[in-house]
Amino acid sequence: MSKRRKDDKNLKLGNPRGVSSLEEARAWMAARKITEIECTVPDIAGVPRGKIMPASKFLASPVMNLPVSIFMQTISGEYPEFDGLIDSVVADSDLVLEPDLSTLCAVPWAHDPTAQIIHDAYHRDGRPVEIAPRNVLKHVLSLYAARGWQPVVAPEIEFYLVEPNADPDYPLSPPAGRSGRPEIGGQAYSIQAVNEFDPLFEDMYDYSEAQGLEIDTLIHEDGAAQMEINLRHGDPLTLADQVYLFKRTIREAALLHKTYATFMAKPIANEPGSAMHIHQSVISLATGRTIFSDEEGDPTPEFFSYIAGQQKYLPAVMCILAPYVNSYRRITRDSMAPINVHWGYDNRTAGLRIPPSTAEARRVENRVPSSDANPYLVVAASLACGYLGMVEGLRPTEPLESDAKLLDFELPRGLQEAVALFEAAEPLAEVLGRRFVTTYAAVKQAEFETFMRVISPWEREFLLLNV
Repeated sequence: MSKRRKDDKNLKLGNPRGVSSLEEARAWMAARKITEIECTVPDIAGVPRGKIMPASKFLASPVMNLPVSIFMQTISGEYPEFDGLIDSVVADSDLVLEPDLSTLCAVPWAHDPTAQIIHDAYHRDGRPVEIAPRNVLKHVLSLYAARGWQPVVAPEIEFYLVEPNADPDYPLSPPAGRSGRPEIGGQAYSIQAVNEFDPLFEDMYDYSEAQGLEIDTLIHEDGAAQMEINLRHGDPLTLADQVYLFKRTIREAALLHKTYATFMAKPIANEPGSAMHIHQSVISLATGRTIFSDEEGDPTPEFFSYIAGQQKYLPAVMCILAPYVNSYRRITRDSMAPINVHWGYDNRTAGLRIPPSTAEARRVENRVPSSDANPYLVVAASLACGYLGMVEGLRPTEPLESDAKLLDFELPRGLQEAVALFEAAEPLAEVLGRRFVTTYAAVKQAEFETFMRVISPWEREFLLLNV
């Protein structure tokens, strides 16, 4: 552990994350001498929006107001056409944001003692805001609960460390580690390659511990300075919160070492893309046991229907799993990313992998999502597909033992195609919410139009004097 963090008294106070009442929050903050609190809500891209306020003001009035348009903003800061999307958008009315006290934790990189807390968005009449990503996931979980089911997920998030780059016209490059040399690719699972960035990762672990983030493993991936963090399995909302916080955490740890951490799906040409794999299983609320295995340990009809639902509907939620034009640069035949929704036992070339496990730990790994996606929406969409498979009693294809990359593309190749499939999938609108589908599609279409105004280096290189 780094010397700067060893003397941090917050790590000795216990209970780094979450309280159950405002009075407990008051005591928690007093024990840590918290002076400020960051009140955040994840927007449609998973970016934190909100307000920073004195701790005393928060404790006196923990509810805050923000305009509904925070859930309509594109990644470039623009807005789609509002007509017909949401009744209150024209006036840009305020929403009521209430803190989820279970998410209270420290901001360990702040100069002054600072806390952070995630909020949920409501209309003034108390209805949850249908387009708020955290509420979309909560709604999907309520559908599972109504059938006596509890999903369990475990995310794996890949990212790159890159040299600081202030000019977007220049390509990214890997940073130099302790040896003073920039890393090259092909270092999958290399301990030495991870150790090159030991000081950075020590700070990452310290920051994570201070926030109660449960990191399971850290590994090096195939790309140059490409890493993967695995989180422990658990409740989907809790895990989505942790991914939301972790993305910010690793960025802050990297900046401390004059490095960028990026979750772009394809940040560097000729290097592998970055994924957010989601391991999924479902347990019975009545028995506490998995519904994917029977008493003899064999796979159940629900298990196969869950796979079939993902096969049928994952292409239609691709604009959530791969939300930007850059995301589709990862979905190519010569990359590590899947190009279709075949499934197989321990087959990493397929979009759906069934990892080796005991019967009780039987699960489905969705390998399609990219790491640039909103974790709340990725988990919600993936669970929605499996839910529809079970409710509709779908049957999957036969498991694939060969290389799925040799088969046809089944996933959209671009954002516009993905948005069109998303809007046309009526069963998904019933599960995710029609207003969310309409709003999200409008935001993605607006982002695509913004992208089309940019002329790329490829166009200047090959078209300028040749056409």
